Amino acid sequence: MIPLTDRQREILEFIALRIGEGLPPTLAEIAAAFGFNQPRAAYKHLQALQAKGCIELLPGRNRGIRLLDPSARGAGLPLVGRVAAGAPILAIEHVERRVTVDPALFKPRADYLLRVKGDSMRDAGILDGDLAAVHRTREAHNGRIVVARIEDEVTLKRLRVLASKLRLEPANPDYAPIEIDPRRTPFAIEGVYVGVIRTA
Repeated sequence: MIPLTDRQREILEFIALRIGEGLPPTLAEIAAAFGFNQPRAAYKHLQALQAKGCIELLPGRNRGIRLLDPSARGAGLPLVGRVAAGAPILAIEHVERRVTVDPALFKPRADYLLRVKGDSMRDAGILDGDLAAVHRTREAHNGRIVVARIEDEVTLKRLRVLASKLRLEPANPDYAPIEIDPRRTPFAIEGVYVGVIRTA
């Protein structure tokens, strides 16, 4: 495959992400995501991606983009680094790169990898620098390890559902649990932990 520019790769990952969520993006959505003044600028990038064999443009369709090359589908999983406050976890600026691993190795299927910072989940076998595989979901059973957003912070902890609050428990006695009243504190589950990749 002909090498892509950094911007083409970013747009291709954005397209793959949106298709993974259900629908290809429109030209206007691509333009908005990348700060282009005109949808035409986005179209020029799509034409270049088509010329390089990554996508097919389907004429006459508002969302007429089809991924062609296997690597364009994001062979592997997006690796999410530090998440900016208040931004979606899979926002394009958070994706460091794609890691070549089959999402189907995990049950349920992994949607992304999250770079682990710190040793708060050490006793669950999740170490600093590991890549935690995460299945995207807004729901989780009591006792599951989850990726949770508390206000603007994203953390990996074990979820305990109590009578009137939630507790996020570390797997390291050096750290204290986090107790949350979801009626008073903004809280959301971003996914459930489904496995780990050790890089060193």
